[in-house]
Amino acid sequence: MTNNFKQIVGIAILSVAMVWASPVLAEPLTAISLTDAEQSAVFKAAGFALKGKEWRACDTGDSGAPYDPGIIQEVRDLNGDGRPEAVVTEGGTYCYGHAGVGFALVSNQADGRWRLMAKRTGIPEFLKTRGVDGWPDILVGGPGFCFPVERWNGKEYAFHRFEYQGKRCKP
Repeated sequence: MTNNFKQIVGIAILSVAMVWASPVLAEPLTAISLTDAEQSAVFKAAGFALKGKEWRACDTGDSGAPYDPGIIQEVRDLNGDGRPEAVVTEGGTYCYGHAGVGFALVSNQADGRWRLMAKRTGIPEFLKTRGVDGWPDILVGGPGFCFPVERWNGKEYAFHRFEYQGKRCKP
């Protein structure tokens, strides 16, 4: 592994940690525990498959590229409906380029199933601004200084604006 690649991966990991500790989160973090069966359902809804002991959405093949398997990064109620949402992340530049990470947001539905709400390359930051049904806007971060913000329109997360440090910007 080259030192430059290690620096990029280190910055991506640090960025993820900073986003999760950021004061712009929609609400205070409340830990929600999931059973093994619920965790499996979350990964499957996010498009991951269990390969050996790792949950994977990215197929690095025989590339030898550094890779961080899927993890459930966060579980909490994002939209205030009383049911949990989960953010699943996976790392590696082979599949996620310079951002080095991808995420999937899944939501527990009234019938108990998990539904994929968004799946993107980048680092999710949940903002205080909200779309339909109380869903928080998502700033999709990564390398650079002007990031897309997506808003829930009742059917999907769709592009809404660009933002940097809380202000609109043009890429």
